Amino acid sequence: MSPRRSRLLVAIATIATASVTATATASTPITQPLQVRATSLAQDGQQLVWRLRLSASFSPGALARDGRALCLLIERTANGTVAGQACITGPSRHGRMPRLVYMPITSKGAGRPRAVDATVSRSGSRDLVASFLPVNVGIGYNPLRWQVLSALRTTACAPSAPNRAGCFALTPIKPALLKLHTPQLVGCVPSGPNWVFHGPTNVRQIALTFDDGPWYDTPQFLALLEREHVPATFFEIGDQIGTYGQGGAIERRMLADGDMVGDHTWDHANVSGGGSFAASEISQAAAAIRGATGGFQPCLFRAPYGAVSSGLTSEARSLGFTTIQWDIDPRDWARPGTDAIYQNVVQNAHDGAIVIQHDGGGDRSETLAALPREIDTLRRAGYRFVTVTQMLGYQLLYR
Repeated sequence: MSPRRSRLLVAIATIATASVTATATASTPITQPLQVRATSLAQDGQQLVWRLRLSASFSPGALARDGRALCLLIERTANGTVAGQACITGPSRHGRMPRLVYMPITSKGAGRPRAVDATVSRSGSRDLVASFLPVNVGIGYNPLRWQVLSALRTTACAPSAPNRAGCFALTPIKPALLKLHTPQLVGCVPSGPNWVFHGPTNVRQIALTFDDGPWYDTPQFLALLEREHVPATFFEIGDQIGTYGQGGAIERRMLADGDMVGDHTWDHANVSGGGSFAASEISQAAAAIRGATGGFQPCLFRAPYGAVSSGLTSEARSLGFTTIQWDIDPRDWARPGTDAIYQNVVQNAHDGAIVIQHDGGGDRSETLAALPREIDTLRRAGYRFVTVTQMLGYQLLYR
């Protein structure tokens, strides 16, 4: 048996095992997997976009109950073996939209499944679109091959050939090649209000933001967020980029991870009065970010101390920025203790919340220690982590 065929059967058997085997108690037994009418996988900026249309209506929440599975198989170009699978599942207990669950695949079997931070939407009962970063399914911006697997494991299933996984179909029949390129983010386009405290309150998502970096601890924050596959928004002090930004490596790493970099003035001055002084502070920091990233122009601004005025927000918008406040503040800068930081964030969490914490400006070990618990609790509560630009629906510009 070829390595690819062996790895494919591992993937199918894993999906079938993870599903609840249906007993076909309905009046019409389920005998065939769902038929994929059309599907595509494409790159859009930093995101992969998977589009799926079936021949009949389907409910993501009922897939496992009916013994069904719909999965995107990610395959290696070198030998065609399956590297992982992203499967559609129903909403979380507190969520409203379908989710993706990713499992890496090796010749020994499937790894531990985990939810993918993805935007999943439906325009009809037969359609689904999922957008996600390649890193969230274990890959980089390298060529890959892919197929969609529709599997069924029920007592009424009649596979065309005996196999331990039940019925399945692959679309396209032969793996399709997708050539990815590393995108360079060069800007974002603000829209809507010029002063924002939170995002939409009807979507179960939350934005983690960090102020006063880059700093000694910033690489540790990035490593933790990378392990957890959580994007965040960093509001940076321009004057510190040259000292702690590792020659721009920190800022480039943020953008490569899918994080967003925002402007926090040149030297953390009080710019609440607006005018030319505020414009200079904002512009100098933006120039430092452009230099560090190789051309990214930020569109998010956060005023030091949260000190704002109508003059400042107007000045910031004239320079191409939205002024971003917050509605959850654990006051981690005061070092109240890891548990106090954690409790404040999770107890005040709500749809569309913007959380302010700090990766710089002092000892941030308590914030760093609280962060894994925050992420775990919020994720189990059904929250999806997004950047502020994602939350506000801003257009991102690439070259």
